[in-house]
Amino acid sequence: MEKNILETLMGAVVLIVAAAFLYFAYEGSQMRVESGYTVSARFSDASGISLGSDVRVGGIKVGVVSSMSLDSKTYDAVINMQIRQGTAMPKDSSASIVSSGLLGEKYIQLTPGGDEKMLSEGGRIEFTQSAVNLEELIGKFMFSGGGVDKKNDAKTGSN
Repeated sequence: MEKNILETLMGAVVLIVAAAFLYFAYEGSQMRVESGYTVSARFSDASGISLGSDVRVGGIKVGVVSSMSLDSKTYDAVINMQIRQGTAMPKDSSASIVSSGLLGEKYIQLTPGGDEKMLSEGGRIEFTQSAVNLEELIGKFMFSGGGVDKKNDAKTGSN
């Protein structure tokens, strides 16, 4: 009988510790959508971006990716971003998909423009730059001769 009570207490302690771990992990992840306004941007390639990806200005997180869809006419990726209420972005701001290191996670970097009018709820960022595909760049470099200009070598007679 005492063994069953001890096992039950240990099970309860394990469940409490697991619940506390999940709570602190959720709080630390900062993946929740904050109150603010939604803006959209279109990218030809949104590789590496997913729901909950960071939206940053100058390296500081100001929002998250709230939804993603595909435009059936242009085949562009339409990314909706939830921007924190206190962060006003000029209408001529630009958005680019960058990575936080050579093989790090990708996020959306917003670069403020100079327009006096600000983006509002449902606004659209017109100037975008898609993700750089590292594998594609390496493949082009490897199979294009490694950057050797064969035409100039032939003209100068050097090897």
